[in-house]
Amino acid sequence: MPNSLSAPVIVIAPDSFKGSLSAEEAARAIASGIQRACADAVIRICPMADGGEGTLDALLVHGGERQVLTVRGAAGVLRQAATGLLTDGHGVIETAEIVGITDPIGMGIPVENRSTCGMGDAIRTLLDTGVRQFFVALGGSSTNDGGAGLLAGLGVRFLDAHGNELQPVPAQLAHLARIDVSQLDTRLAETSFIAMSDVNNPLSGEQGATAVFGPQKGVRPDQIKSLDTVLAHYAELLESALGRSASTMPGAGAAGGLGFALRMLGAQFESGAEVVARHIGLDTALDGANWLITGEGRSDQQTLHGKAPFIACRHAHAAGVPTTLLSGAVDAAALPFLAEYFAGCFSPAAGPMTLETALRDAASLLANEAEQLTRLKYNS
Repeated sequence: MPNSLSAPVIVIAPDSFKGSLSAEEAARAIASGIQRACADAVIRICPMADGGEGTLDALLVHGGERQVLTVRGAAGVLRQAATGLLTDGHGVIETAEIVGITDPIGMGIPVENRSTCGMGDAIRTLLDTGVRQFFVALGGSSTNDGGAGLLAGLGVRFLDAHGNELQPVPAQLAHLARIDVSQLDTRLAETSFIAMSDVNNPLSGEQGATAVFGPQKGVRPDQIKSLDTVLAHYAELLESALGRSASTMPGAGAAGGLGFALRMLGAQFESGAEVVARHIGLDTALDGANWLITGEGRSDQQTLHGKAPFIACRHAHAAGVPTTLLSGAVDAAALPFLAEYFAGCFSPAAGPMTLETALRDAASLLANEAEQLTRLKYNS
């Protein structure tokens, strides 16, 4: 706690507030409220993300170049998708940007016909520019193809029993008899991938991609077994073709099996929020700080499973800095669990309001709540 002669040092490290504010916008709104209550506060803004939507933006805040590429979306329709090149040479590909569950065109076709070809398009294009190190943020995918599309975009061919080439979508992979990896991009041998995800599920089975995550992407209950069987067969053939095993490794089931394809390319898996925290220098920002404010659109018990606010809180705890959670909504049932880590959990809603109003006025609501929290902490 600062004494009366020292200005408080406050770190602001929220995730994005989906549907309303990016992480940086949320952080700046909170900062504006703090400054109204404590004009001399030293504020350090560190927007966070955990591998889902907004990860690219968070990684680019402290430097790098945004590159917009033309790639195939989940439905095979060309679209513009943002990628990034960081100052340390890492390329950044955000799955939600390319085959995201918020894309109405991709979600407009059945899940068995969606593909991750656009992920391969993005990797190949960045390889052409000389990138050999990648961060791949796996959150928010609409696909369930085991990453077959990504591999197809990098030269892998999927063939039926007659040697006819199949499209890398589950509906056609049901007829898969052989996988030809002879044309796999040779530059991958000198390329490294870090997959940003907290998902530990295997590719197939009761805890696999289809059974656990498929329903939120449109997989019907009567499709789970058949689609899961398709992925398991595909995995068996691919593992044989490449001479390595990955289908049962943690994270293989991430992003509808994109994790499996990346594992087969030698990817290492890391917590998305930890990668962001390291890249943006969160620990440096926390050095000498007196308070951390973090948050997200909605906090519940899942927040404690590697989400950005929890990771930020854990870093703050290690630095001896108390953390306040300021989220758009906080699940009351989760409060006893959240309270074990956060020194107070708050929502900016001043009273009953519609979701439309909350989203529209998110910045001012956050600023107002941050102002009151600051007054309570430093002006009481």
